Amino acid sequence: MISNQQSLTLSPYATIYDLVVPRDNQLRQMNDLVDFSFVLEELKEKYCHDNGRNAVPPVRMFKYLLLKSIFDLSDADVVERSKYDMSFKFFLEMAPEDEVINPSSLTKFRKLRLQDINLLDMLIEKTIGIALGCGLIESTSIIVDATHTKARYNQKSPKMFLMEKSKLLRKAVYKVDEKMKEKFPQKPINDDLAAELDYTRKVIQAVEKEEVICQYPKVKERLNYLKEVVDDHEEHLSYSDDPDARVGHKTADSSFFGYKTHMAMNEERLITAAVITTGEKTDGKYLQTLIKKSRKTGMIIDTVIGDKAYSEKENIQYANKNGLKLVAGLNGTVTQGFRKKENEFEFNKDAGMYVCKAGHMATKKIIIGKNRHGKNPRDTYFFDVDKCKVCPLREGCYKDGAKSKSYSTTIKSTEHTEQEAFQESDFFKMKMKERYKIEAKNSELKHRHGFETASSPGLFGLQIQGATAIFAVNMKRILTLLKEKES
Repeated sequence: MISNQQSLTLSPYATIYDLVVPRDNQLRQMNDLVDFSFVLEELKEKYCHDNGRNAVPPVRMFKYLLLKSIFDLSDADVVERSKYDMSFKFFLEMAPEDEVINPSSLTKFRKLRLQDINLLDMLIEKTIGIALGCGLIESTSIIVDATHTKARYNQKSPKMFLMEKSKLLRKAVYKVDEKMKEKFPQKPINDDLAAELDYTRKVIQAVEKEEVICQYPKVKERLNYLKEVVDDHEEHLSYSDDPDARVGHKTADSSFFGYKTHMAMNEERLITAAVITTGEKTDGKYLQTLIKKSRKTGMIIDTVIGDKAYSEKENIQYANKNGLKLVAGLNGTVTQGFRKKENEFEFNKDAGMYVCKAGHMATKKIIIGKNRHGKNPRDTYFFDVDKCKVCPLREGCYKDGAKSKSYSTTIKSTEHTEQEAFQESDFFKMKMKERYKIEAKNSELKHRHGFETASSPGLFGLQIQGATAIFAVNMKRILTLLKEKES
């Protein structure tokens, strides 16, 4: 059951917060800046209002998830730290003497209370609303990019993943006491997941019996993580791997197994929109969605900055139709074709003909490949083959015995021609220098907030993880901008 309104917990020890949690503490500042009652409004229909025991307030449960993301902690570790860290208790609106929750409650909260809630958009809109209300956003540009998150199992079977994490725990224990090797169970003979799960549970039990060893931070961290993995396996025992993760490609030669987060960010470095998908999705297809979501937050946008993945024809048309400048370079295959730079011919705009590397101009031009649908027409230029036969640069350019020599280029659409001219402008070059900001933001999400690897299997789990991580980085940035504004 949940009460209709939250009441402030009164405690004779409440004044301790004024002594140990300074005014410039990040969590205190966040509490002062954000009215978290919006969480209660969104989730109140997920609770019973007149039957059963009082539930832990949903705002507090949500704040536990935020702390988990801000400090990159496991469920067990964030609860453990809230026992003694007064800044945590203050942020959670608990009395100093209050008991903390059971870590398993966080799993239930995610799965039972946050289903069907568009948490990602809601939290981004909340942070941008705060920033606009504080007068922190002046730019009218957004920068778009996509970052990848590896699946929790990273294309390994659950059995292999269990073995790997169990090994890390044992190694941490051995650094404290090598004699523990004698107390660990025998490794399983059967090559199946059930046997590995049973073995892992026994390893956990063996470590937990050693109270002194359990207090070592590295051991405790590995132990809590392994316990979460075991709980996760028991619930998803039928899965051979992450059910939603897919193979995506970072470059032509490298790939990953997991998910993509497509993001938009303004020049003040606040994330204005995000879409989380499986790993194989292409970046450019989500540009229009990111623009619409960013505008929904209240952002005024006239310029969109991105890499070549966003310069496809449909996006250029959308930008033109909606009065946007699309600062995204055309793919080289549009501007240069598939040739290497050294194999390109020069175009003489006065003659309307291409000139080869030896200085010979084409003699005629025809359009090849134009069908009734008008698809993929190509301008083909023909050269004097008699000159090619004796040309000193003919190697690699003219094939001996060939009866003709031609050079073809794809006919650019009007949109491509205009975009190619735009990318040579000073405005384009100036705005493109802003693109590095979103790469730094991606790095912050991954390395400071645990977004490099999914903390649970499935797309829904990553959406919750992404929502809290983005809320955390946006709030941290807002606090920084406010400090800069005051100074």
